[in-house]
Amino acid sequence: MKKYLILSAIFFLNTITPAAQNGAVHLNSLGFLPQLKKTATITKVCSEFNLIDETGKIVFSGKTTGPEYQKDVDQNVWHADFSSFTKPGEYMLKVPGVGQSVRFKIADDIFNFAAQASMRAFYLWRCGMAVDGDFNGIHYHQNACHLQDGFENYISKKGTQRDGTGGWHDAGDYGKYVVNAGVSLGVLFMAWDHFQAKIEKINLNIPETAPGLPDFLKELKWETDWVLKMQYPEGSGKVSHKLTRTNFSAFIMPDKDKEKRYFTEWSSAATADFVAIMAMASRYFQPYDTEYAKKCLDAAWVSYRFLLKNTEHKRFEQGDFQTGGYQTNDVDDRLWAAAEMWETTGDPSCLKDFENRAAEMDFKIEENWDWGSVSNLGMFTYALSKRKEKNADTEQSIKSNIIANADALVKKAGVDVYSRPLGGRYYWGCNGTVARQTVNLQVANKIQQKKEYIETALSAVDHIFGNNFYNRSYVTGLGIDPPMHPHDRRSGADNIDEPWPGYIVGGGHSATDWVDKQESYSHNEIAINWQAALVYAMMGFVN
Repeated sequence: MKKYLILSAIFFLNTITPAAQNGAVHLNSLGFLPQLKKTATITKVCSEFNLIDETGKIVFSGKTTGPEYQKDVDQNVWHADFSSFTKPGEYMLKVPGVGQSVRFKIADDIFNFAAQASMRAFYLWRCGMAVDGDFNGIHYHQNACHLQDGFENYISKKGTQRDGTGGWHDAGDYGKYVVNAGVSLGVLFMAWDHFQAKIEKINLNIPETAPGLPDFLKELKWETDWVLKMQYPEGSGKVSHKLTRTNFSAFIMPDKDKEKRYFTEWSSAATADFVAIMAMASRYFQPYDTEYAKKCLDAAWVSYRFLLKNTEHKRFEQGDFQTGGYQTNDVDDRLWAAAEMWETTGDPSCLKDFENRAAEMDFKIEENWDWGSVSNLGMFTYALSKRKEKNADTEQSIKSNIIANADALVKKAGVDVYSRPLGGRYYWGCNGTVARQTVNLQVANKIQQKKEYIETALSAVDHIFGNNFYNRSYVTGLGIDPPMHPHDRRSGADNIDEPWPGYIVGGGHSATDWVDKQESYSHNEIAINWQAALVYAMMGFVN
C-alpha cells in the first residue's frame, strides 16, 4: 500500500523534550533565516549571551537589552539580538548564569519542512477517503468515512440523499461548514497567488485525486469539490450553511461516526462565501483545467445573481443542530464575493458592487479578522489587482489603510516582549489570528516594500514556534515541546500517544492560561481556518 505522507524527522524538529518548557531562553525553535532577524527572549537576569556552534566554539557574542516588564505575562525579560550573524549551521544560545536554548539551525530552507507538514495536514483532514501518513516513525491511518453524506431532510426533502462527500473535516470535530471553508480557502488561494513560485518547490506527495494540478491546488480542489456540492441542486443559487450531524460525535475515529448527517438550510453569508470561493477557484484553476474553471465560475454567477435579488441578511437558524454555528452577518461576505467576481471576470457591475460596499465600510482594513470578518480578503484582492478600471480614490484609500494597518502591527509587535503582532489580545483561536496577520503584512509589503513588514510577519512565526510565554511550539509534532493533547477526535481515538502532526492549536484566552488538554476545546482545538493562516505564514518564508 502506498503511503502518501512521508515525513522524516529533521534533526531537532520533533525531538525536543518537555523539560525544555521550563527553560529561560525562548526563541523560534525551528531556527532562523540567514539574512533576517534573529532574536531570543530571556526571562532571567542577564547581561550577555554567546552563540555556540556544534563543536562548542563561541562564534558570536553580544550584550542583552532590558529588563522590560510586561503586565499580561507578569515578567521582566531581556532580549538577545544576533541578527548580524548570518553563517548557516547548527547552534544554540548560551546565556551565562541563566542557561541555554534548544539547538537550532540557521539556513535558507529552515522553514520548508514545517511549511510542508502544515499543508499536508489538510490531506490528513480529508473526509470521504482513506488517509495514510508516516511522521517521525509513526504511521497514522483513517479509513474512508462519511460516505453517506448527506440527507436533505432540512431542505424540504425528507429521507432523500444527495452526494455531499469529500472536503475536509472542519476542526476537532467531523462537521463541514461553508463559512469556515470560505476564509480557509480564501487565505490558501491567496497564498498560492502571493507565493506560487515558492510553493511549487514543495512536494506534498499527496494522492493523484486531481491529475495535472500542482500539489497545492490539488489539495485545495478536494475542498472546492465539496463546496460545489453545497449549492442547492435545483438551481436557485442558495448554499447550505453546513453539512453535519445534529450533535457532535464522541471521540471516535471518523469511519465509526455512523449517525446521519444533513445538508442544512441556506444562509446568505455561506452563499456569498461560496461565490467568492468559486470565483477564486475559477481564476487559479484556469491554467490547468479550463472545464473545471468554467464549472466553478458558472456556479458562482448563479449564486451571485441570487444574492443581488435577495439583499436581506438570511441568518442560519440552528434549530435541531448543536454543531458549530458559524453565525455571522453577511456584509463583509458580500463585499468579498463582489471583489472576487470582478477580479475573475472584469464585470463592471461587480466592480461597482464592490466599490459601493467598500465605501460603506469606509475602506477599513481589519487587524483582527477570521471567518466572521472576511472583508480584508476583498480589500486585498482589489488593492493588488492589475485591472485598470479601479476608481483611483477608492484604490488609494484602501492601499493607504493597508499600509497604516501594517504599520500598526509593526508597532504592536515592537512593544510586545514576545514580539506578538496581536499584542495583548487573547481569545479562542487567537493563534490563528497571529498567523493570519502575516497576510496583512505581506500584502502591505507588495504595495510598499518595507523590511519591517517582513520581519514582523517573521515575528508571528517566531511566536508560534517558541518565542512565547510558554517556551513551547503551538504546532503538533514540530518544534520545542509541541502540543500533545489537541482537541481532535482522531488524536483522541487512534490509540497513538503522539497527536496527528502539523496542526496549530487555538491558544489561550489570556497571556498565561493556555492548557495542553484534549477536553479544552476553547484552548487546544485545531481548525481549518487557523491552519490555513499557518500555511500562509509559513509559505512566505520557504526557499
